[in-house]
Amino acid sequence: MLKRDRPPLRRVALLIGQLGLGGTQTQISLLAQGLHRRGIEVHLLVVSKGGPHEAALRAAGIEVHHLGFARRPSGSADLVRCLRGFARLINLLRRIRPDVLHAYLYEGRMLGPPAARLARVPVMVAGRRNAGEPSQRNRRVLALERAATRITDHVVANAFAIAQETLTNVNIPASKLSVIYNGLQPSAFDHAEPASIDTALPVVLCVARLAPQKGHGFLLEAASRLLQRGRPCTFVLLGDGPERHRLSELARELRVDVRLLGDRADVSAFLAIADVVVLPSLWEGLSNAVMEAMAVGLPIVATKVGGTPELLEGRGLLVPAGDADGLADGIAQVLDDPALAVSLGQAARAWARKNLDADVMVDDHINLYRRLALSRKD
Repeated sequence: MLKRDRPPLRRVALLIGQLGLGGTQTQISLLAQGLHRRGIEVHLLVVSKGGPHEAALRAAGIEVHHLGFARRPSGSADLVRCLRGFARLINLLRRIRPDVLHAYLYEGRMLGPPAARLARVPVMVAGRRNAGEPSQRNRRVLALERAATRITDHVVANAFAIAQETLTNVNIPASKLSVIYNGLQPSAFDHAEPASIDTALPVVLCVARLAPQKGHGFLLEAASRLLQRGRPCTFVLLGDGPERHRLSELARELRVDVRLLGDRADVSAFLAIADVVVLPSLWEGLSNAVMEAMAVGLPIVATKVGGTPELLEGRGLLVPAGDADGLADGIAQVLDDPALAVSLGQAARAWARKNLDADVMVDDHINLYRRLALSRKD
């Protein structure tokens, strides 16, 4: 007979909007593969768009299901497509019969709870992974969030700052909320062969989607400040997005050395040539880019938003969001003080080894799922 504190966990469904190169997509891929290795059947449900993680997931034996929603619905045809996608989601859940549905990001949190209830999924979990988003201050969005959360069994945040914002904004009891940090694979701590960049200047690396949230404009302003101080650097930006053209024009206007290299799968090779890593986000969750830089012992300058202080307090330099001068000062401080750079990098690497283990992240999710499944049977 099964022990009461270890109910069976046979099947888990994970729901996400799209499978691009973002940090959340990386973490859902790690979780799916970790669950699968532990003998749990995993189904990944994608609302609208696949991406680079899909091939690895399928190769690992994980089923990926496309629901066929319109990415940004704007007309009656798109509305019909979305309604069909929602019906497909319900039917798929009824066929798969997961013990748990874990929905990620806004699309998942809105679609998952009603679909789970209609399909009679025993446990519905929602993931919250960003703090300080302007949309979270919108009354209509908050009303929808609160309604969806009322029919959600549990919420998982990936940082204590995000958990606190959730308690404040969504108005849920603390007993309905857990914090599980993101995880890193052991390979993240390995040093890769360095990429080749044609520059004799210090390399400042930023790995982030080129979107307004990430604050790249302030980073380019910081590059201009450093140039004016006689401290020119080469700024390497990995990632793509709607801000690319504006940032290219701004770099030309400021006459700073900025390399916009787009989405790259070989981020570790660029970490190997970086002198400092910067994340200038205006709001953030628990940044995978910061975690990966910590793992290889690089000094990091980042804005004090979301879960970033939890990663870098005493292990990196934190500056206010939207502060180009603060970013410039932080970069200059690290570049001008090699001993400080080494000590910050070593402290960050040691903390990451201790606190950001992918296996621990997977086990924490399994324990949560089992606990919730047991409570539903009581």
